[in-house]
Amino acid sequence: MANQPKYKPQGKSAFFEDGRAERPRVPHTVARGEVTPDDSFHTGKAEGAYLREPPLPMTRELMLRGQERYDVYCSVCHDRVGRGDGMIVRRGFRRPPSFHTDRLRGEPAGYFFDAITNGFGVMPSYAGAIPTRDRWAIIAYIRALQRSQEARLADVPPAERARLEGAAP
Repeated sequence: MANQPKYKPQGKSAFFEDGRAERPRVPHTVARGEVTPDDSFHTGKAEGAYLREPPLPMTRELMLRGQERYDVYCSVCHDRVGRGDGMIVRRGFRRPPSFHTDRLRGEPAGYFFDAITNGFGVMPSYAGAIPTRDRWAIIAYIRALQRSQEARLADVPPAERARLEGAAP
């Protein structure tokens, strides 16, 4: 190992036409761990404060993606509706807080993004497993879960409300 072929930084190479051992980067590539984005999309914060809402437009596709990713990554601990009674808890692991507490209903979206990205308590970081856009989709779905447990008829759009009121016994 002491005598192995290698190039030293800024060394010369007869192999490449330009004579340099170091190669220029391939365009649009980033070394792992090199970039620490500071924009709010990647951090969940703007000017040091958590973002109140996800920085993506709320679309049906985003919600469906959030539901799918939530079911894969989050429901094992938080359960399918976010009460904190997932299968892992039933097998003896520590219970996570319910998303339906007043405290978590009041937390900004960036708070959840930070917890998913960096971990929180016994929850590990999911930054390596869940892409940034999917983390925001999960948060959008968590907000839908929170609203679903405290839903009122006044929250329903007027056209749908009339249909529901007409169907009531």
